[in-house]
Formats: sequence, C-alpha cells, structure tokens
Amino acid sequence: MILVLWDIDRTLVYVGDIDRLVYRTVFEEVVGRPPERLPAKGTGVTMPVAVKELLTVNGVPSEQVDSFARRIIGLMPGELERHRGKMLTEGLLLPGAAESLTAVRKSPRLLPSVVTGNLRASAEIKLSTFDLIGLVDPAVGGYASDDPHRPALVGVAQGRAGAAYEHFFDRSNTVIVGDSLEDVRTGREGGARVIGVASGTTSAADLADAGADHVISDLTDPLQLLRLIGPGAE
Repeated sequence: MILVLWDIDRTLVYVGDIDRLVYRTVFEEVVGRPPERLPAKGTGVTMPVAVKELLTVNGVPSEQVDSFARRIIGLMPGELERHRGKMLTEGLLLPGAAESLTAVRKSPRLLPSVVTGNLRASAEIKLSTFDLIGLVDPAVGGYASDDPHRPALVGVAQGRAGAAYEHFFDRSNTVIVGDSLEDVRTGREGGARVIGVASGTTSAADLADAGADHVISDLTDPLQLLRLIGPGAE
C-alpha cells in the first residue's frame, strides 16, 4: 500500500484571491484596522505561519502576535465558508485534478489523503466545494491545525493512516503530490517522495532543483502519475 498525500491549493484547485480576502477580513476584525500588506501568493507555508507573518509585517506588537494569531486562526474557516459560491465563480478546478484523484482512488494499492498548509476545516471546505472530498480520506491527512511546521505533517498523516489501515508507512511508501517548494521541503524533511506539479507559481526547473523526485507539468495524464507513484499503482 502507498500513501498518496495531495496538496490542495494550486495543485488541485485555485481559489483566486479568496484566501487573501479571508486574511484581510479576519485581520481587520481582530486587529481593528485593515492590513497594509498580505501574505505572498502560492508559497505553500502553513496558515499559522502566514498569520504570524501577516501580523508582524503589519506592525502588530510582538507581545500581541500570539494571542491575535490564535483568534484569527479560529475565525478563518468560518469566513472561508461564507465564500463557497465565490470560490466556484472566481476559482477553478485545475486541469486533470478530478481525473487524477479518481485514478488514485480507484487503485487498490493506493491510499489517497491530504497534506496541506490549510487548517483541516478550511481544507475540507475547499475539497467539498469542488466535489473532491469523496476522492480522499481526509481523516488520515496532515493539516496546519495539527502542526504549523509543515514537514511534521507527513508523520501525522503516516501515523493516522497506519492506525486506521493497520499498515506501516514511511518514506518508502509515502508520496506527496504538490506544486510548491514547501511541498518539496515537506517531503524531503518529513519522510516522503515528492511528485512536483508545475501548476502553481513554481517552475518545473525550480521544483526539480529543490529535490522533487519527479516533476510533471500538470495532472492531465493520470496514467503517467500512477506510473510515477510506483510499481503496481496502475
């Protein structure tokens, strides 16, 4: 059995500026003024890290950052929920995402789940909005709500999947599919092979240089993806 951990943003779906709208709205609600700067797009860092950076670059005193961050993080999924309709009109399901997810889901040797910088609630909102949540087992994923240090999320997912499916998972049978340098770092440091997908803001060359085991341009060839995941996955 191979554990396949999918990244979400810019790998499976693109939600436009909605995440940044959520950051802006919740920051203003908690801090009492609008932010002058917002997190960079497409970096792949976890939401708790991005929130603390958001507070710091917008001049929130260091002694208030932790308490404000907890409040902002607690409000973010609810604010995202309000924008489901906007996600469908302003965002998109990336080419081949549904087909590749389906191919992985149908393979008897593959266990699909998620490793993401999103909070679990936010991840499930995005996946369900685009009708993808039934193609993964979200209960055994790794989320920013588990640990803000993204490489640690591989071990979280491996532990959950191992307990649920009575199978041991380590680097030899865990694969991340993701678009960012953070996805590559997560696999290299956390204990998973990485298939980089050049569907985000990071080029194929940069994904390869960062150490991705394989790099593909997009998800439009599910059979290619299965072959790269490992022998017997097809």
